[in-house]
Amino acid sequence: MCTVYYGPVINPQSVTDYLALPRCLICVSSQGDIEWIVENVESTKLNDVLAQHDCAPSDITLVCLKEGEFLMPGLVDTHTVRPASYRSAHILTMFYICSMLVKSLTSALVGRWSSCNGSTTYTFPTEARFKDVEYAKRAYPDVVRTHSQLGCKRTVYINTTTCCYYGSLHLEATKVLASLVHGAGQRAFVGKCNMNWNCPPNYIEPSVKESVDTTLALFKYIEELPKAACGEPLLHPILTPRFAISCTEELLRHLSEIARKNPKLAIQTHISENKAEIELTKSLFKTDSYAEAYDKFHLLRDNTVLAHAVHLTEGEMVLIAKRGSGVAHCPTSNFYLSSGMARVGMLLDHGVKVGLGTDVTGGYSPSILTEIQHASIASKMLAIQAADNKKCKFSEGRSESSGEEDSHSRGRRGHKHHESRCDCECDEKQPGRFTNQKLSIATLLYLATLGGAGVCCLQDRIGSFEENKAFDALLVSVREDDTGNPAVWGYNPGRDLTQGVTAQSADKSLTDWLERFLFCGDDRNIKKVIVQGRTIGGRDYHPLQ
Repeated sequence: MCTVYYGPVINPQSVTDYLALPRCLICVSSQGDIEWIVENVESTKLNDVLAQHDCAPSDITLVCLKEGEFLMPGLVDTHTVRPASYRSAHILTMFYICSMLVKSLTSALVGRWSSCNGSTTYTFPTEARFKDVEYAKRAYPDVVRTHSQLGCKRTVYINTTTCCYYGSLHLEATKVLASLVHGAGQRAFVGKCNMNWNCPPNYIEPSVKESVDTTLALFKYIEELPKAACGEPLLHPILTPRFAISCTEELLRHLSEIARKNPKLAIQTHISENKAEIELTKSLFKTDSYAEAYDKFHLLRDNTVLAHAVHLTEGEMVLIAKRGSGVAHCPTSNFYLSSGMARVGMLLDHGVKVGLGTDVTGGYSPSILTEIQHASIASKMLAIQAADNKKCKFSEGRSESSGEEDSHSRGRRGHKHHESRCDCECDEKQPGRFTNQKLSIATLLYLATLGGAGVCCLQDRIGSFEENKAFDALLVSVREDDTGNPAVWGYNPGRDLTQGVTAQSADKSLTDWLERFLFCGDDRNIKKVIVQGRTIGGRDYHPLQ
């Protein structure tokens, strides 16, 4: 039986444009794919439109959204590290300890682990405990809850419909993670870390052969899990060399060969998170840049996800764009660890695919909403720095409702887009470019949805609502009477009149609701988390009832 949703819809179109549709009709098949969409249907014409699509009332489930509710595509987390992130009692300490990682790796080269024992005290020992499979079974449900009473399914409950997971280096523990993610119904990539070099003696793979064999065994395990109702898998394996500096050249050559034999196999790793890491990488691999170290082993390609990219040179951006690789922008982690601010605008101008990542444990929130907020702040800081450095004077007259330059479409026939331009003759801000500009609402929405889907090479399946795409969605509410979130001054039926509103005012209300949700919303505003047409999380999700 098909499910037909009727009501307000937010639909990303591009990095500068989205549709705000107050009266949209979306039909979802029993397999979870979108069969058809009608963008503007007056309530008085609803039955006529359904009849035109041969949808008899007895053949469909009709879901009519309330005032103050809207649908939007599910959010995509392109980078999260799970083993050390599950326990809240340790979480803040471990976030700080991650900042010592590269220093610890550097010290390892000269045998001085004791001088930087933060990582050896917390991060690596925490991950090392996952060698015990029973421990993994107790720990991972706190991150990805199954349909039992265990845990809280943090990523799904918060808002994430698609997630790229780093497991530990242990095969059996990562199988547990994969099994839990599969059981939860989340769309995801799960990888086992490859790390046989510059790691603590108690947390390192003993040989290249074991690293390769256990990686292939995980791939086989994931590929044999049951497919979704649509006939395709929701869970995918992903090749995961943790860092370039954690893998010997021999191991990287073997991983490169695995990738060559499997062109559709995704790859995830870290790049240019901080300056010490960059210098160490160039020294170890005798390259002029961090990106060249991966390219040397043919690990940069269209399905490679590069986390952080804080200090990339423009030459590296050109190389990454040429290879078609994507960047997971993790602003919360980058701020918390004082790594720096990734130049997302410049990445976009160079044609690099960009999505958002939580990087738990490096960041302190599993919510992509937090990343949206911090990505906005990072872009503003870069704009301020550019203005100070170049003594530019920006043009006046921009919208400042929340400091965002809003850009969205009111329909397929037209759109509005506010471009900011520099008044001087420097090359910092060119018309139509993103470098050193604040990221607009449209761009932030894109990074969290369609942009993240592109980084994962899933843009043909998720990230926006289109016919034949999978229906991965969030049902969001900004109604004050049922969300319990005082930060969102949302829709109040007793205060806000909605009868007789014009299409323009209804559209304006919807864009306001979106902005409030992105900057003030949290899990209380998410009524349903839907993957492949099936509700798997949210406030209205009660699997035990």
